[in-house]
Amino acid sequence: MNVITKTVSLPDGRTISIETGKLAKQADGAVMLRMGNTMLLATVCAAKDAVPGTDFMPLQCDYREKYSAAGRFPGGFTKREGRPSDYEILTSRLVDRALRPLFPSDYHAEVFVNVTLFSADGIDIPDALAGFAASAALACTDIPFEEPISEVRVARIDGEFVINPTTEQLKHADMDLMVGATEENIMMVEGEMDEVPESALLDALKAAHNAIKPMCQLQKELSKELGVDVKREYCHEVNDEDLRAQVNAECYAPAYAIAQAGDHDKHQREEAFTKIREDFKEKYAAEHADLSAEELEEKNALIDRYYHDTERDAMRRCVLDEGKRLDGRATTDIRPIWCEADPLPMPHGSAIFTRGETQALATCTLGTKLDEKLVDDVLDKSYQRFLLHYNFPPFCTGEAKPQRGTGRREIGHGHLAWRALKGQIPADFPYTVRVVSDVLESNGSSSMATTCAGTLSLMDAGVPIKGPVSGIAMGLIKNPGEDKYAVLSDILGDEDHLGDMDFKTTGTAKGLTATQMDIKCDGLSYEILEKALAQAKAGREHILAEMMKAISEPREDFKPHVPRIVAFEIPKEFIGAVIGPGGKIIQGIQEDTGATVTIDEEDGVGKVQVSAPDKDSIDAAVAKIKAIVAVPEVGEVYDAKVVSIMPYGCFVEFMSGREGLLHISEIAWKRLESVEEAGIKEGDHIQVKLLEIDEKTGKFRLSHRVLEEKPEGWEDRPRRQRPERGERNDRNDRRHRRDRGPRDEEKPAEE
Repeated sequence: MNVITKTVSLPDGRTISIETGKLAKQADGAVMLRMGNTMLLATVCAAKDAVPGTDFMPLQCDYREKYSAAGRFPGGFTKREGRPSDYEILTSRLVDRALRPLFPSDYHAEVFVNVTLFSADGIDIPDALAGFAASAALACTDIPFEEPISEVRVARIDGEFVINPTTEQLKHADMDLMVGATEENIMMVEGEMDEVPESALLDALKAAHNAIKPMCQLQKELSKELGVDVKREYCHEVNDEDLRAQVNAECYAPAYAIAQAGDHDKHQREEAFTKIREDFKEKYAAEHADLSAEELEEKNALIDRYYHDTERDAMRRCVLDEGKRLDGRATTDIRPIWCEADPLPMPHGSAIFTRGETQALATCTLGTKLDEKLVDDVLDKSYQRFLLHYNFPPFCTGEAKPQRGTGRREIGHGHLAWRALKGQIPADFPYTVRVVSDVLESNGSSSMATTCAGTLSLMDAGVPIKGPVSGIAMGLIKNPGEDKYAVLSDILGDEDHLGDMDFKTTGTAKGLTATQMDIKCDGLSYEILEKALAQAKAGREHILAEMMKAISEPREDFKPHVPRIVAFEIPKEFIGAVIGPGGKIIQGIQEDTGATVTIDEEDGVGKVQVSAPDKDSIDAAVAKIKAIVAVPEVGEVYDAKVVSIMPYGCFVEFMSGREGLLHISEIAWKRLESVEEAGIKEGDHIQVKLLEIDEKTGKFRLSHRVLEEKPEGWEDRPRRQRPERGERNDRNDRRHRRDRGPRDEEKPAEE
């Protein structure tokens, strides 16, 4: 084995090591990355040749976690890892988005990147290491790859930036960003923030990039040491340069004219662009009648590719030279917006947000603690009380195809909107909240439309959010070798596809709450980023103002059909009393009142939630629970229920779950021969006063007679003091001897 180990240090002195040549040697490249006791194995395999007809980069990135890494068993019946969790899918996307732009545009062989978590100590967070591991595995191969990348998490804690913070440190951060970059350029950003200014985001990116640069240098050194710094040769495209020039010469002008026309309708614009291409194909076929059907099909495939490049160039030049976009807008213009709150009668909250040809219908549902989502990942077993789901059906883009299960894209877009909004739900809001966004039309920025529609639906439901959130997607047009560039506000789908950047930001009036950025060009200066952030802020403020026309603040009350919830705390020691043996007490409360009761221990107290469709049921359940947890107070008068009758008195329940003896002498201001003489029987209610709580035994001394007027001339006999334990034993011994007669030695002698 030729084992090579490289180590890089983080700014705080912690180290990350990568080792190759020991494991998975049949893969094209394999690296075991280690930070502390967290270890990930990254492998890369690439096909030698491309599948015929492939004109894209068939890259598949998969991040998976083994439950054994944390010494746990998987849940479920089979007790083995199954479909990837949302966390695994989101981490896979982070790796994919940083790697994909760095493969050569004409390289079409299938590439599979697999990153597996084999050891986890729960201290270091593995998703921040997956990108570094994947790129290092690529650096061990001769697979064509422009330059290595790495990813780090940067968090701001107490005003200081921390690279790859621990799980505990991250709990105290007001910024949590994942940043992927090469040694020269930032490629990918995703994260959430607690309403921070744009300048803080820029500072975080700089801190992250400085930490990434040594990781990229280390990978270059590794490639040289392994002798794979010269990449393999490949030929995955057959080109006809004469045909490329002909397509550009004949199609550029009409394509530029359509781009310049500024047609607001997406489908009409697509049809016009398609007509240019199809007309050229017909003309070319007529001019080359000698070509066979198979040869003509090959030429048509080339025409499709060359025309795409021509259309792309025409759109970009129109923006750069004239400042005019495909739909006629200027670079800073936002598409027309209209919103509607409460369009649906039965959901707890609903809203429609439409911006140009992008439309999202969001609904909000309020539930109880029983509706929380259980997260059972390898390193995270917790509950989520705010859920956001994003759906992207085929009809939203006019496609005629079946609707399948939730894809990676839907999980990723929904997660971004979830991050944008989750910080605005008050911590003491007792409800579990679920927002569902169904994209009904799409032409760019559907995740940002989801953020806006989700905000409106929350306010329509009466959720007291801290502040409304709006979102916008920014684009960039920048040709290599040119200083001229254009930052585009509220990009279209075509501008995302044909442009160089997709930079989404969400925020309130106070600051940013989430961001996601993907870069497709070679370089992006901080000057461009700063301009994009400033332009995005102006756009978000405009969008927020339009949203407030539909509903300006959360509704004061919930809709009539929303279940009501009352939340309160009880002392920890009373949790068992409320639940009862085998859940008997809490089940009885629910049966008697019709309310749903949940109770959990958090932070050393019992957190109680009571929910029901009507206020009377809630009040009844709350009264029963508070009666159980109430502390008896000496001097208080209680309405007691007679539980049992004894010769010396009766036992009464004067508080829920608390019984005491009402002695026969404390029933009335006269001597009673029996309890029945006072007309008391089991099940009766009687007023009693708590006179004393014995400090040693905890027993209660109750009295009824003190609540009645004392007869004139009545004299209380002093209470007989109970003898001490030793004195009682001596007295009992004397009584025992008296009962059994004289001792044997005292008996008279027998005659």
